[in-house]
Amino acid sequence: MMILGKKIGMTQVFDEAGKLLPVTVIQAGPCDVLQVKTAETDGYSAVQMGYDDVKPSQATKPELGHAVKCGVKPKKFVKEMRLEEDTEEYESGTQITVSAFNDVNLVDVIGTSKGKGYAGVMKLHGFGGFPASHGTERKHRAAGSISSFASDAGHGGNLKKGKRMSGRMGTNRVTSKSHQLVSIDEEKNLMVIKGSVPGPNGGYVIVKTGLKNG
Repeated sequence: MMILGKKIGMTQVFDEAGKLLPVTVIQAGPCDVLQVKTAETDGYSAVQMGYDDVKPSQATKPELGHAVKCGVKPKKFVKEMRLEEDTEEYESGTQITVSAFNDVNLVDVIGTSKGKGYAGVMKLHGFGGFPASHGTERKHRAAGSISSFASDAGHGGNLKKGKRMSGRMGTNRVTSKSHQLVSIDEEKNLMVIKGSVPGPNGGYVIVKTGLKNG
């Protein structure tokens, strides 16, 4: 099972034993089913769902037509949930809500990590840097020589792909697994999940049934 949502923020709750738990609150759904794909028509089975309405004037004509065909408003966040086989459980125009997770204990959360901007090798990759004292002059946080270890012998003088150097940090797709689903508020469409999840407050997330669900 999968549902789309938005990270609200973190807080803390007490469990039945009185233990303090750090939790993340996610506004999950309701998600409108935009399309049901089948092996016969599309080559695979999937359910396309959308979350967070957008003004028709801000949607492209294909997006608007796709939504109108289902009798819903165009959506800002659209994803697919793959199915193992065709099913009649889903229909275009219907909604998926947090109630689908009533019997779920663990969930996996997928989000986009916070952007940190341009970062050096010490912050980005955890390099140790150069000695802080004797013999080092204005090179303490440098990456060091790259030529001897990065030359792609036999394939030109370029660096090998994957060489760890400075660059953009963050804004990556991150999957955080096996979070305890503490509680669900069906009336307000909220999910309370133990621990922290990727992304900033207000960022879109995908919540799936945990692969290691017990």
